[in-house]
Amino acid sequence: MKSRTDDLNKISTESYMQTVFRRFRRHHLAAYSLIILAVLCGAAVLAPIIAPYDPDEIVGSFRGAPCKEFWLGTDQIGRDVFSRLLYATRISLLVGVMATLISTVIGVILGLFAGYFGGVADMIIMRFTDMVMSFPYILLVLVAASIFKPGLWNIILILGFVDWPGIARLVRGNVLSLRETNFVKGNIVAGMPLRHILFSEILPNTVAPILVYATSVLAISMLDEAALSFLGMGVQPPTASLGNMLNGAQSLTVLTDQPWLWIPAGLMIVVLVVAINFVGDALRDALDPNSEKR
Repeated sequence: MKSRTDDLNKISTESYMQTVFRRFRRHHLAAYSLIILAVLCGAAVLAPIIAPYDPDEIVGSFRGAPCKEFWLGTDQIGRDVFSRLLYATRISLLVGVMATLISTVIGVILGLFAGYFGGVADMIIMRFTDMVMSFPYILLVLVAASIFKPGLWNIILILGFVDWPGIARLVRGNVLSLRETNFVKGNIVAGMPLRHILFSEILPNTVAPILVYATSVLAISMLDEAALSFLGMGVQPPTASLGNMLNGAQSLTVLTDQPWLWIPAGLMIVVLVVAINFVGDALRDALDPNSEKR
């Protein structure tokens, strides 16, 4: 009984971040996933140092099998697959992070204004959001990618401007409830500027669901980039991305006899997306104030 009381007292004296960290650590898969993500992100950032060869340089025989010199073999024109994998991971992470940032900023701003002002502003913003969400997502991405010239930054902008509606609706829902709270009404009565109320009072109290949702957007953006690059509408060769590395694995011969050309890139996509999803699930539980009651 005393031990239980001590635990409760310890929990009551924790800071918010300590509580979140303690809850997060209970999810062992998420903790391991975070370590894996840190290692992969570090390897991607340090690709110019770690990669044994230039990713675009022809250094070996065509479609050479893995060996001591080329750990993951060589591709269709003799480039080192391991070096290209490091740089491809770098590109895919860049696309995912930048697209998530763009969509989050757009969604947060529109959601804040729609939820706080209501009325005509809310109706216009939400009807526009509903219109964007009414289009099949993958079709909207493909049409946008076909209209604009394929390339790294075009793909980032396309994904960033397509992924925001979900965040906007999430933020709007939170703001609708927060604007009725006493601390927001008190700021309004005190004559605090709108900027302070929106970004210093309301936004910090809706960061948790935004952060959780952003992890899913990050994973989806990386999958979308891989799909577009696989179809030849994303990052263009010779720049390496996980999607265009898979592009060469469309023939039965490559799939069956030369697995080093597609398994590393495919496995990297799976590991990144699964790890990000595990971390997102753990963050959702860690940031949930009701998780201690379960």
